[in-house]
Order: sequence, then C-alpha cells, then structure tokens
Amino acid sequence: MAIPDDIVGPRLGVSVAVWREGKVLLVQRGKAPFEGAWSLPGGSVEAGETVAEAGLRELMEETGVSARLAGLATYVDAITRTGDGAVARHFVIMVFAGFHHAGTARAAADAADVRWVDPADIAELDTTPNLDRAVAAARALIGRG
Repeated sequence: MAIPDDIVGPRLGVSVAVWREGKVLLVQRGKAPFEGAWSLPGGSVEAGETVAEAGLRELMEETGVSARLAGLATYVDAITRTGDGAVARHFVIMVFAGFHHAGTARAAADAADVRWVDPADIAELDTTPNLDRAVAAARALIGRG
C-alpha cells in the first residue's frame, strides 16, 4: 500500500562510522538538510538492498572509501519540523561501525568535504544532530578504533 503524498512517514536511512587509527571519517554535507554540517557518510536505503549494503554503497559514493563493517552501533531519529511544529521530514538512520578497508577519502556525490576526525574534536565542529552520540556508540562497539 503506497503512502499518500500528503502523509509524512518515516524513511529508512543508513550511515557508517568508519575508523582508521583512532579517527572517524566525517563528511561535510553539500546539500540540504544541514548543508555545511559535518556528519557520518550515509543516505537512503534503496528498494531491494539490505541496510548494510546501503551503508557500504553510500560510503563509497560519498567518500571513495570501502569498509569492513563490525556491526550495527545505534540508530538516530532525524526529525525536522516546519515553523508551526508539523513534521517536515523524518528519517530513522541505522548507524553502522566499521574499519577502513581501502580507498583514499575524497569528497564525492553529496559531500562538500571529507576529513578524518579525532572524536574529541567533534564538539568544535558544526554537526548534524546527534552525531556525537552516534560516534560514541560506534566507538563503544569497535573499541578505540
């Protein structure tokens, strides 16, 4: 059953916290929502792919990096509202943790920039909501990275 256009239902998204030498790979968003903010690489799950496949695909598309996934770290509800409080967009984002496997990080697709970041430095960046929580959960899953 299709959801009517005037109903704003949650959509499924994925992101991947990729670790290398104790640092996590972040992308600077090149498009709305949150254009210019730093976040984990990720995006929407496409019909017919698993959430893990979607995470690896989005990671490659945005950064040119491949990863070895360690597991599902957490999820984040990303809800934006209009000025009157109505839901404008709702994504449930499954956050995976993994280790850098191959590739040199570069900004591609929707990313304006990429950077390997020490988790202690995330507080100094303009980030998407709950990035610090997602990175902490991923780090707890994999250890120190």
